[in-house]
Amino acid sequence: MKITKLILLFTVLLMSIWNCSKNSSNEVIVYSTVDQIFSEPILKDFETQTGIKVKALFDTEETKSTGILNRLIAEKNNPQCDVFWSGDPIRAIILKNRGITLPYNSPQASDIEAHFKDKEFHWIGFSARARALIYNTNLVKSEDVPQSLFDLVKKKYKGQVAIANPLFGTTSFHFASWFSSLGDEKAKQLLTGFKDNQVVIATSNGDVKRRVVRGEVMYGLTDTDDVFVAKNEGAPVDYLFLDQDELGNLIIPNTVSMIKGSPNSENGKRLFDYLLYRETEAKLAVSSAQMPLHKGVSIPANIPSLDNILPMKINYDITAQKLEEIQGFLKSWVEDK
Repeated sequence: MKITKLILLFTVLLMSIWNCSKNSSNEVIVYSTVDQIFSEPILKDFETQTGIKVKALFDTEETKSTGILNRLIAEKNNPQCDVFWSGDPIRAIILKNRGITLPYNSPQASDIEAHFKDKEFHWIGFSARARALIYNTNLVKSEDVPQSLFDLVKKKYKGQVAIANPLFGTTSFHFASWFSSLGDEKAKQLLTGFKDNQVVIATSNGDVKRRVVRGEVMYGLTDTDDVFVAKNEGAPVDYLFLDQDELGNLIIPNTVSMIKGSPNSENGKRLFDYLLYRETEAKLAVSSAQMPLHKGVSIPANIPSLDNILPMKINYDITAQKLEEIQGFLKSWVEDK
């Protein structure tokens, strides 16, 4: 009897030690589609403040959002990631629809507008960028800048507008937003107009920015963070938010999601909360001109306010569904010479 009790006690002790070692991991694994130059300093600050080691995986500029998304889908039955930090809501919604994320209602999100949160809290938005028209001020006078997407298909802009490959990154989100807000027919007419007007398809948003800076084209559609990088470098560029009279301009919040079955879920929640801090939004405003979703966050004077932009009225869930539906069309559009 005593031997049996000793064996039982010893077994319980071993199990306790094993469970402690299993749950005592002092790390968190994050996959991010946000430019490493902006996201990595935030993750380093979290590491410094908490002592939790951050292991991060970033997308390349050319396969932005798509590489990380496909990896998370491939790892569904054997998750390696704790937190997904996306540069837009669309990828987070696709993962939710595939059963890859878990709901988490962070206390840090209480004053973020419902429009920027999943109803079931599979993702929560923070620090938004916006799509913008960047233009070369050496080539274009401010009074001559087109005011609408539909102006860009006019003959006088033929060959003078660049966009990133719409199969990747925020450009894919932008294209999908046209389909969800304008309808398939009008969106296809717009894209046909772009092709007829010899739009330049660049490899990435950064490539769009570089082409405009060099004067290879007058205009480009890109994200506000790329615009402000160019302006901070002293490049001869400025920007404009399009369609401020009716359609509105696309707003792109970052989102954060928890991965189901992740190896370090408690540390994942701590990182999730940290990304939603007001201090994090303030840092992103300085480093990449991102617009806070919390009210009252201190930001540089030159950073635009969401209060001063007419946003495109879209449903993020419908837009995510539309993005998957139009993949074949977008591929054909890109390849059509």
